[in-house]
Amino acid sequence: MAKKILLVEDEEIMIDLLQKKLGKEGYTVFVAKEGEEGLKKMREVNPDLVLLDIIMPKKGGFEVMEEMNRDPKLKNIPVIVISNSGQPVELDRAKELGAKDWLIKTEFDPKEVLEKVIKQIGK
Repeated sequence: MAKKILLVEDEEIMIDLLQKKLGKEGYTVFVAKEGEEGLKKMREVNPDLVLLDIIMPKKGGFEVMEEMNRDPKLKNIPVIVISNSGQPVELDRAKELGAKDWLIKTEFDPKEVLEKVIKQIGK
């Protein structure tokens, strides 16, 4: 059965890229364009992995992770953070909240995304 990935991201270009790349590799990709919707979708589809943008409208990635940590149903879902800046303070905060890994948008490489996803949940 295909592994499910929830992409919580508000940039169309990133959504398009990641959906294509991960879909081609056999993953089922669900998309939420902001944090509130992301949490709702997590509860609905119970993904194997969440790719989570930090800066989004309504509710950002850190707030989403805080809420995931408070919810026994969500807290064990691995999260790979997608960061615009890659600032150490941002990455430390993500790690503190339980992020397993991160991607930096400016250094974005679809192959790297795939490697990180496989490392977390396999193929």
